[in-house]
Amino acid sequence: MRVSSVAALIIVLASVSMAAQSSSRIAADGGDIVITPIIHASAQIEHAGFVIQVDPWTVGDLSAAKPADLILITDDPGHHLDPDAIATLRKPGAPVVLTATAHARFSDGTVLTNGESGLFADIRVEAVGAYDMTPGRPFHPRGEANGYVVTLGGKRLFFSGVGECVPEIQALQNIDVAFMPMNLPVDRMRPRPLAECVKTFKPKVVYLNHYDQAYTGWLSNPQGDPPADAQDTPATIRAFQAAIEGEGIEFRDAAWYPPRAR
Repeated sequence: MRVSSVAALIIVLASVSMAAQSSSRIAADGGDIVITPIIHASAQIEHAGFVIQVDPWTVGDLSAAKPADLILITDDPGHHLDPDAIATLRKPGAPVVLTATAHARFSDGTVLTNGESGLFADIRVEAVGAYDMTPGRPFHPRGEANGYVVTLGGKRLFFSGVGECVPEIQALQNIDVAFMPMNLPVDRMRPRPLAECVKTFKPKVVYLNHYDQAYTGWLSNPQGDPPADAQDTPATIRAFQAAIEGEGIEFRDAAWYPPRAR
C-alpha cells in the first residue's frame, strides 16, 4: 500500500528522529575525540569542548547536535550545503570553510581550494581534491569539491569529498580516521575499488558514508514509499569490510540513514 506525501514525510521525520546516532570515540591528546554520524555525509566531531560540524543537513535530526565552533562544507548540492542547517548550528562568528562553488550560494564563509590549508578557530584544515577521472554523468570536475584533513588532539581526520580515488587521496599520510563515500553513481567507488583506495593510505580507522544515493534522494523529497534497496546496501558494506580484512584497518559501521519505514 502506498502512503500519501504527508504521511511519507511524517514517517521519515519520525524515523530520522528515532534513529538517534550512537557516538564512538578515538583516544587523543587532551581527551577522546567523539564522532557522531548524523545523516549521509553529515557528522559531528567533538574534542575537548570544541565542535566541528561537517556538511550539516536539516534532513537529519539536529535536535541533539551541538553548536559548532567550525563548519566544513565539502560541496554545493543541498545535502552538503544547507544554509538553514548552518544557521541552526553555527556559533556566532564561527568559521565556515567551503568551496568556491558553495561560496557562490553561501557567501558568509571562507574558500579553500584543493591543496590549500589554513587555521580556522585555531584548527589546521587542509583541503584535498575531490573529483572524478572517469567520464560519465554525474561528473564531479576537479576543483569543485573538497575533502578535508583536520588535526585534533594529535590525530588526523580525513573527510573525503565525493569523487574517485584521486592521486591526492592516495598520497595522504598519517591518517588516523577516514570518512569515505561508497556506491557512487556510474560504478565509481564501489566496495572493492574503495577498499583498494583505502589500502593506499591506510588510515587506522575507516567509516563509510554517502553510500545510499537513491534513499538520500527520497529523504530530500519523500513522495510515496521509500525506494527499494536495489543495490543491497548491507551486502556492499560487508563486501568492503571483507576486502580490507587483514590490512590492519579498523572498520566502524554506523547508521548514517534512518530505517526504510514502509
